[in-house]
Formats: sequence, C-alpha cells, structure tokens
Amino acid sequence: MDLVSGYKGVVGLVFGNENSSSNEDSYVERLLDCISNGKLAEDRRNAMAELQSVVAESHAAQLAFGEMGFPVLLGVLRERDDVEMVRGALETLVSALTPIAHVKLNANEVQPALMNTDLLSREGQSISLFLSLLEEDDFYIRYYTLQLLTALLTNSPIRLQEAILTIPRGITRLMDMLMDREVIRNEALLLLTYLTREAEEIQKILVFEGAFEKIFSIVKEEGGSEGGVVVQDCLELLNNLLRNNSSNQVLLRETIGFDSLISILKLRGTSYSFTQQKTINLLSVLETISLLMNRDKESDTASNTNKLTNKTILVQRKVLDHLLMLSVESQWAPVSVRCLAFQCIGDLVSGHRQNLDALASKSLGDGSEVEPALNSILRIILRTSSMQEFIAADYVFKCFCEKNSDGQKMLASTLIPQPMSITNARFEEDVNISFGSMLLHGLVMSEHDGDLEINSRAASVLSHVMKDNIQCKEKVLQIKLESSMPSLESAEPLLHRMVKYLALASSRKGKDGKSATPRSSCFQPIILKLLATWLYDCPNAVQSFLDSRPHLTYLIELVSDNESTVCARGLAAVVLGECVIYNKLNESGKDAFAIVDTISQKIGLTFYFLRLDEMQKSFLFSSEKSIHVQPRKPLTRSNANSMTEMEDIEENESTDSHNDDHPMLAAIFDSQFVNFIKNLEGGIRDSIVQIYSHPKSNVSVVPAELEQKKDENDKDYIKRLKLFVEKQCSEIQDLLNRNATLAEDLASTGGSGSDHTEPRPNNSSERVQIETLRRDLKEVSQRLEMVKTENINIQTEALSYKNLAEKLEADLKSLSGAYNSLEQANYNLEMDVRALKSGGAGPGVDVEKIKAKAREEAQKESEGELGDLLICLGQEQSKVEKLSARLIELGEDVDVLLEGIGEDDTGLLDDDDDDDED
Repeated sequence: MDLVSGYKGVVGLVFGNENSSSNEDSYVERLLDCISNGKLAEDRRNAMAELQSVVAESHAAQLAFGEMGFPVLLGVLRERDDVEMVRGALETLVSALTPIAHVKLNANEVQPALMNTDLLSREGQSISLFLSLLEEDDFYIRYYTLQLLTALLTNSPIRLQEAILTIPRGITRLMDMLMDREVIRNEALLLLTYLTREAEEIQKILVFEGAFEKIFSIVKEEGGSEGGVVVQDCLELLNNLLRNNSSNQVLLRETIGFDSLISILKLRGTSYSFTQQKTINLLSVLETISLLMNRDKESDTASNTNKLTNKTILVQRKVLDHLLMLSVESQWAPVSVRCLAFQCIGDLVSGHRQNLDALASKSLGDGSEVEPALNSILRIILRTSSMQEFIAADYVFKCFCEKNSDGQKMLASTLIPQPMSITNARFEEDVNISFGSMLLHGLVMSEHDGDLEINSRAASVLSHVMKDNIQCKEKVLQIKLESSMPSLESAEPLLHRMVKYLALASSRKGKDGKSATPRSSCFQPIILKLLATWLYDCPNAVQSFLDSRPHLTYLIELVSDNESTVCARGLAAVVLGECVIYNKLNESGKDAFAIVDTISQKIGLTFYFLRLDEMQKSFLFSSEKSIHVQPRKPLTRSNANSMTEMEDIEENESTDSHNDDHPMLAAIFDSQFVNFIKNLEGGIRDSIVQIYSHPKSNVSVVPAELEQKKDENDKDYIKRLKLFVEKQCSEIQDLLNRNATLAEDLASTGGSGSDHTEPRPNNSSERVQIETLRRDLKEVSQRLEMVKTENINIQTEALSYKNLAEKLEADLKSLSGAYNSLEQANYNLEMDVRALKSGGAGPGVDVEKIKAKAREEAQKESEGELGDLLICLGQEQSKVEKLSARLIELGEDVDVLLEGIGEDDTGLLDDDDDDDED
C-alpha cells in the first residue's frame, strides 16, 4: 500500500470527528508535504486529488488548509511542470474559497471561505499569477482560473478590482476569454459582471476594449430574449457598464447605436409564450432602457442633455411601439414585465415635448378596433386586478400631464357627461368611447355597483389632468352629472359627487373602525388627493365646494374621527385649509373668517394643527419613507427569480404597527405630492394666524344701515340705529375676545416684545406645541399645589400626634418613677424585716405575711396603672401607623419626621435603670 492509499484509509476516521483539530491539521499537513516533497509524480497527484476532496467536504479541513496550504499550491502554479498538478491546485483553491453547502455555521463562528479568500488575496503577486494562467493552452486551467477569480470577486471585490487595475493587460486578458470556447466564455462573462459592479474605471476600460460589440454579438448568437441565462448575464454586464455612466452611454449611442438593444424587445413567433428566463431577459433589457433615461448621481447640465438625447433617439427607433406592445397589447405577458414597460413609457415622455406628442398621437389595434394609446392605458387602469399594474399605468398619466398644459387641455376637452343609459353600459370592449367618457364612467361607476376601487383609480387620473392647470379645473368644475335618484331634478356637480363618494368610503368600515379590506383603506386618501389638487389656487372650486354646507361639516368630522387613518385625517385638514386660503367669498357664513371660526368652535385650532403635525410625522410624509422606498434594485442572478414573480399585496398582509395606511400609497404619494402638501401646510398655518390677527378688512364706506330711510320718522330711525350699534358692539366684543386669546398665546409663546435676542416661535406649529405644553404645565402645577396643601395638613396632624406621643412618654416616665419609688419602699421594708429578725422579734410578728401583703398591694396598684397605660399606648400606636402609611404615599420620609422623638426620655430611662442597678 502506497503513502496516499494510507491517507485515504484514515480520512474517514480523521474527519469523522470535527473536534479533533490537531489530527485534521496533521492530516492536511502530511498531504501538503507529499505534494511538495513526494518522490513519485503519481503520489503527488494522488495527494493533490485527496486534498481537493477533503477541502471540498470538510469545514475543519478548509481552516487547516488556510493556515498552511496557500504557499505550497502557489508554488505548484508557478512551476507548471505538471499540467495535472496545476489543474488539481486550481480546483483545490476553488474548493477552499467556496462555502460548503451542507454545513451550516453560526454567525459567531469563523467562516473559512471568507477567511481563505482574504488570505489568498493578500498573497503577493497572486492575482498576477492567476491572470497569467489564462494564457495557458489547457482548457481546464483556464476554466478553473476563471472560477477562482470569480470566487475571489464574490468575497473580496474591492481588493481584486484594485489589483486587476494595476496589472498590465489584466482586463484585456479577461476580455479575450469572451472569444474562447462557450464554457469559458460563459465563465468569463459571469466574472466580468462581478468585476464591473461599482467600478467606473474598469467599466470605461471594458468599453474601450470593445465590450458593447461582444455583448450584443453573444446576445444575438444566443437568440435574443428567447435565449438562456447567458443572455441574462450579457444584459447584466451591459447594465453595469451604463449605470450612472454618461460617457459610456454616449459611446453606445454613437458607435453601435440603440438598434441592437431595441431588437431584443421584439416578440418573436405567434404563441407569445413567456418562460421564466424570457421574463428575466425582458426585465433586463427594460432596465437597460430605463438606465438610458435616468440621470447620473451628479445631476448636471451635461447629464440632462444626454438623457434628453437618449429619449429622442429611442423614440425615433420605434421603442415606444415595443413598449406599448409589452404593456398594453400583450396582456398575457407577466405583470412584472407590463409594469416595468409602463414605467419606461412614463420616463420616455417625461419632460420631452416631442415624445409627449408621439404618445398622444399613438393608436393601437387593427382595422375597426383602433383606439388611442392613452385610452387603452386608461382602460387597463380601470379594469386591472393588479394594484401594481394600476400604479405603473397611473405613472404614465402622471408623466404625460406633468408640465404639459396642452396635453391636459386635450384630455379635459373630452370630459363630456353622457346620459344615464349610456353611462350604465359597460365600457370594457367599446373602443369608440372617448377618453373623457371612459374616465367619467369610472368616476360614477360606484353609483351602480357600490365598488369604490374603480372610482378612486379614475380620481387619481383626474387629479393628474387638473394638476396646476386652472383652465382644466374650471372645465371639470362645469361638469354636471345626472342624479341617480329620479326624484332629484337638478343635476349634481362632479365635485359634489366626489365628496359624496368620500363619505361613502368612510362608511365602508368594519365594526372595529378598520377598512373592510386593506386595499379599501387607500380609497379615501386618493379622493382627498383629488380634492386637494382641485381646490389648490382655484377660488371657484372652493366656492362650489362650500355651496353645500354638509361638505364643511363632514370634513370637520373626518378631521376629528380617530378611527380614520392618519393620512385621511391630515389630508382632510389640508382641504379645510384650502377653503381658507383660496376663499374669495364675501357671503356671511362662507368667507374665510367663518371657516376658521367654525374650525375653532367645532374642534379647536390646536387640535386642527395637531392633525397636520400627525400627518407630517407619518410614514408617507416623513423622511423615513425615502429610506424604506428605495429605487429599483439592479437585476442580478441572485434576485432575478423574485423580481419576476411580482404579486399583489395580500389582503391579510400586515402593515407597520405605526402606519395604518395602505403600503401602496407610498407609490401614489410621490415626493412631488409630499412636497406640495408640506408647502401648502405652511401657507395654511400662516393664513389662519393672519385671519385671527386681522379678522376683517376696514370698511371705507358708510353702511347703508346708517342712512335714514325715506318716510322713516326720527323715532324709528333712532331705534334702528340703536339695534345696529348693539349688533356692532357684540361683534366687536367677539373680536376683542378672540384677539385677547391670540395676544395671550403670543405673549406666552413669544416672550418679551422688546427683547429681540430671545428666540421667538414664528411658526404656528411651534405656537400650538408651546400652548399645549403650557396647559399641561398649568394642570401639573395645580395638582402639585393640591398635593402640597394636603401634605401640609397631614404634617400638621402628624405634629399633633407627635406632641401627644411626647405627653404619653412623659406619663410613662412618671409611672416609671413611681414604680422605682415602690421598689425602693419594698427594699426598705425588707431591710426592716431583716433588722427585726436580727433584733430577736417575737413569735407573734409574722414578718413574711407582712412582706407578702405589702408586695401584693404594691403589685395590684402598679398593674392597674400599667394596664391603663398600655391601652392608651396601643390606641396611639394604631394612629401613628395609619399616619405613617399616609405620609409614605405622599412621598414624605417618616423616619426624618420622627427623628429625635423619645431620645431624651430614653436617656432618662437609662439613667433610672442605672440607679436601680446601683
């Protein structure tokens, strides 16, 4: 039996016990010794094969190998006199750097693969040695070398990236591997995807080495989107080269162009089947298109120009047709593909006038089934069952209407009410229906089937149509809808109908106050978003809203409703504030002052401002949202499968304990809307404070009531003037009371008016917070005064009991003196008896009887007095215990209060005891 056979015979024994580290080290050491010093080539090869097998299967062997094995195997790689030994050395190194799948380690245990990676990457000239092996003719040497470099990159990317940059022609050697045999090409492709992550210098070098041409050549060879995982790796490498790199994007655009990229989006065949790999490939190429339209991390003029140029050329190359095919016409495509295609359409038209016009003029369908693309997208919004698809399609309208007043007017011009008979008809298959008719159909659909989901989705689209466009707001404001109740003759404004649906959404709650389904919790916020957008800078919309008195009452109830979500309460408060800011009415009861007065009387301004503060602190409006809602993650091998399986939020999905709003609202309430609400809130606070400071403008003309009417005698005139003055005095008194309250708030929160060095809260929110703290402090002060008063009373009572206790102790001292006197008298009697005995007293004198009688009389007298005293002491002790317990509840130190009591008396008693002993 040779040496290596002997090693094989004991391998099971040695590594069957993971705790025998010394035996493992010894075994690995003997194998390494055989590799470096063995006489026979066969023994060295067998030792190498055994070492590779052991390292691949044993956690302890990996640790032992990391301690002593790298110098030996690197020496083998440098010599290269035996091809099989070089292969074995490379395979062993790969095994040492690869975690063992079936061995699970605790978090606090040493990770041998990571440790070995760090040790190997620190070996001098090791990376240069590995790159030089790529020039060897042997297939397996090149293959294992690529695997070894990939393992190093996986665990220690930064160090390897820096090392490769310092090696001459290092990246060129890696690029040459892309032209090698298929297996080596695929390994080199995977290696380059790891190497180019967040390495801008390497990205630029690869592009100058012709990476774009080689990538698209491989993609075409593999079959485009129908290809396998190799296409996915190529597109991942392409995305790494383009992400946040404007110079590489320019090179791609000006060298090979975007045609090769767009061709991958083409759907081939007639079955349009979507396998999981095809879905991943399409998601990857859609991510590439998205990267071409997004700015770099540093948003500058050059980056913005590059983005606009990319958008222009992409539309010129008909990419919009392919995106519409994937998102709208290919309803059999996976939801994840459709959603990402919608997002690309939105990015493509955002801020680009020519692309906006291209989308507006685009039509879909064949023959008589042709309809505008925007109509088709709206149809998907209204009928899709996927919340993610609704969000993605809604994003298209957001980008289309953003700073596009002409497009908004075009869409608003089609908003023409239809008769009830047509409105009740189904719209899913009617391609001749206009955009506005379809949108109005969705807005009133809940009137028939009670489903507010379609209504809220249509409201979201309508909010985009009216955003920052006063003409569209006025146009929509004129829309009158036929009442669903025949008994009502007059038509109902669309604005009033939306408020009615808002109230209907409030009534669709369970017994516990929660929404019937998690999805329904977003209905109210979306409709409130529409109202906030509509009333913003539109006095006529405010007037129409206030024409119905119940609207104001309902909003106030919604603000005060603790069962509604934080977002709904806050947005309701914002809509109320808009009724103040943009209120141009002079009619009594509807002007801005009357609205503020109603808020103050119903819920109080402090409570109103606190609702706004609660909304700003919520997840949807806080800075934490930007942390949790991250940009789309790059598509890689590790997350590709999870990203293809995009599913809707389950009905029973739990939300954050501090956030009861639907999680999809984070996408609907984007950063633009959040900033809009924050800026609007500041204006609302300042406007309300201004109204309270200057309730009404001065009247420069004499009221008509002061003029004497024709045919009015002086007596009636004087009587009318008296009533007018009394009314004015009452109003003035109300104003004085309000101003006095405001002055008190300012005085309590602003500090001294003459001292400008002290910081004053000039924000309404700060004043509200300070006022709340002041009231809390006042309540605490009042309670403290009550406790102090009660404490003084108890201390007084305790002092009286203390005096009583001192009196009782004085009585006890006198009783003790009497007892001592009795003892002294007894002692004298005993002395007399002894004297009589010694003097020869006669038999007639019974000395013992006299002595016993005297003792009995003295004992009875002392026991009677002592019994009375103990009864008194027991009663007083009970009172003292009750008082002590009460003092402890009030926080007083009983020992301190009773300190010193009885110390002097105790001293006297001790003196008496000493006298007795004497």
